[in-house]
Amino acid sequence: MSIATAPFSWKDFCGIIPSLENYRGQNDTRLPSGRVGQWCSAKRTPRQPIPEEAFRACPLQEPRGAGACFRCRLPQTELQLEHLEGTMANSERTFIAIKPDGVQRGLVGEIIKRFEQKGFRLVAMKLIQASEDLLKEHYIDLKDRPFFAGLVRYMQSGPVVAMVWEGLNVVKTGRVMLGETNPADSKPGTIRGDFCIQVGRNIIHGSDSVESAEKEIGLWFQPEELVDYRSCAQNWIYE
Repeated sequence: MSIATAPFSWKDFCGIIPSLENYRGQNDTRLPSGRVGQWCSAKRTPRQPIPEEAFRACPLQEPRGAGACFRCRLPQTELQLEHLEGTMANSERTFIAIKPDGVQRGLVGEIIKRFEQKGFRLVAMKLIQASEDLLKEHYIDLKDRPFFAGLVRYMQSGPVVAMVWEGLNVVKTGRVMLGETNPADSKPGTIRGDFCIQVGRNIIHGSDSVESAEKEIGLWFQPEELVDYRSCAQNWIYE
């Protein structure tokens, strides 16, 4: 499996650690280790050179200076990683679907941005024209309601963006982010409170429980469509 790399500038570190200003713009093949911050905070002279012990080589690929592997630049200790793995072990997944009106109105990017900025991890996504059978199974709990047929037609009226998001308490938090089923009851700042007016065009669906999420994910996605990976941002999201 290949390891993704991300653009990086020493300037990003220099804004926090003045001592690293000396290395801005250099094609330096060394990478800051977990001791960079500790060493810099212990020194009183901002421009004093950083010793070799504050750097380490990238074990995953050939270093390429400022563009080297981002994972290797994170100041991670064994204790931090152990705690992080424990936190992520308690995480859960939820199913989120942007309905045809949300897709047609160009709200896909805005909705994804909100979940990403919150700190949740995207593990699956696809644009799909849902079949009648799929939608009837998805909304089977509503099959006896008078609006069921209209709901299925509405969900078939255009493509749906189906997603799986992962994180700590993502089901409950995701529902809060969506707002109430009726947009008129949704607070400003929620997705429905900001972007829709009527309940029949409420742009998004989110699982209402962990059990429902597991069922819906299994209905909309094959197991091989769920991507498991370590996010470089996890250390900055979870304690």
